[in-house]
Amino acid sequence: MTAGDNATPPASAVPTKTPYRTYVLLLLTVVYTFNFIDRQIIGILSPAIKEDLGLADWQLGILKGFAFAVLYTTLGIPIARLADRANRVTIISISLALWSGFTAISGACQNFAQLALARIGVGIGEAGGSPPAHSLISDYYPKEKRAGALAVYAMGIPIGVAFAFLGGGWLTETFSWRVAFVVIGLPGVLVALVLKFTVREPARGETGGAAGADAFRDLKITAPAGPVERVLHAVSAIFPGGLRAGFFSETATIWRAAKHLMSIPTYRAVVFGTTAISFTAYANSNWIVDFYTRSHSDFSLLTVLFSLGLISGTAYALGTFLGGYLVDAAAKKNKRMYGYVPAIALLVNTPLFFVVIWHPNPVVSLIFQIPVQLAIGFYLGPAFALAQTLAPVSVRALSTAVFFFILNMIALGFGPTTAGFLSSLLTDALGGELALRWSLTFVSFAGLLGAWYFYLVAKRIPADWAKATGESVS
Repeated sequence: MTAGDNATPPASAVPTKTPYRTYVLLLLTVVYTFNFIDRQIIGILSPAIKEDLGLADWQLGILKGFAFAVLYTTLGIPIARLADRANRVTIISISLALWSGFTAISGACQNFAQLALARIGVGIGEAGGSPPAHSLISDYYPKEKRAGALAVYAMGIPIGVAFAFLGGGWLTETFSWRVAFVVIGLPGVLVALVLKFTVREPARGETGGAAGADAFRDLKITAPAGPVERVLHAVSAIFPGGLRAGFFSETATIWRAAKHLMSIPTYRAVVFGTTAISFTAYANSNWIVDFYTRSHSDFSLLTVLFSLGLISGTAYALGTFLGGYLVDAAAKKNKRMYGYVPAIALLVNTPLFFVVIWHPNPVVSLIFQIPVQLAIGFYLGPAFALAQTLAPVSVRALSTAVFFFILNMIALGFGPTTAGFLSSLLTDALGGELALRWSLTFVSFAGLLGAWYFYLVAKRIPADWAKATGESVS
């Protein structure tokens, strides 16, 4: 696919003002909701799958983490590079149909290997979701409103998690975990068609936010510079002559763009901070149902699932919205709020989660989930917005993909997996219930590291914002 394959109207015919851009934002949020329903559902169905297929915690950890993350993270970069040059709407639509289909297929799996392959398929599809979506939103919304817009998009996370808890829990209790996979997966295919035929591709960079020349626009690299590019040049030799130069130029451009992005102190701090808190969040969200099943076995599982779904859909969603809204408002006077607001929220999140894990009363534990979920959402909008605003226009989708590559390879790949392996290692000595408590306690300390990195964002953002946008920032 090339940019010339676009079947969209000319850029001037694509409206970027309300109400159409609001429709686009809300529809992309629906897509992201399906992204997280299909990603999170394995954690909600985990106890039923464990019982039916006889899986160990380490196997469940791989299904929840590494099996999904391995191709989700690696394929995200080349797909994002394509999205920076081709039709982003088409890429998102195909990706949504693909990951929804593999979610439905998961319901037919009979063993660990089959379920792992299905989760890999979901990961392949979801690799083409967020990077082009972030890029689209950045072309519909100016940088002054970008944190708020991307916070609305990020509300797909808590809403998706809520639907996974509520729908997945009810379907499993009423029918089976297999039916839950099928019923949750198939509607995404219909949404993919709606997206493809109703959303138009905007011109890139129309909403501004970049200063100076874009060094990566139409960049053609013909000779390697440095050891990594020499390796890429050597690898390109396996391709036929007509493809060799193109493969090397594209991969070398990706490498140079990634180096440029990671050389920006604020971007680097956002990536590391988001990775740290996501390591905790992915581990806890994927094991929280198992936790309540083991630690509060006399408490109704359906009540737990309903409560967690309700809290995610309200407190987590509200925190996500407020994080973007407050930063957009406060950053008009002080850009450091992009770091301070998330840092404060994350600083209080970890001790609150310890109450969730260690309080003996399940009702009190669930009540403390409310401030935990509220605080955990504050960083999403500001982090997503900075990844777009600090990046050159021609590599905005790639910026999100690089961000997500690091974040998800570590956080999603190893967060749930680490928790599962730790739980398995401690089970003989402590028993399954206490082993999981200590495992989740251990991984939760990464949240404090996330708060520290967002504090660094506050320190570094004035200079990097001014360089990226041309604005004078004090």
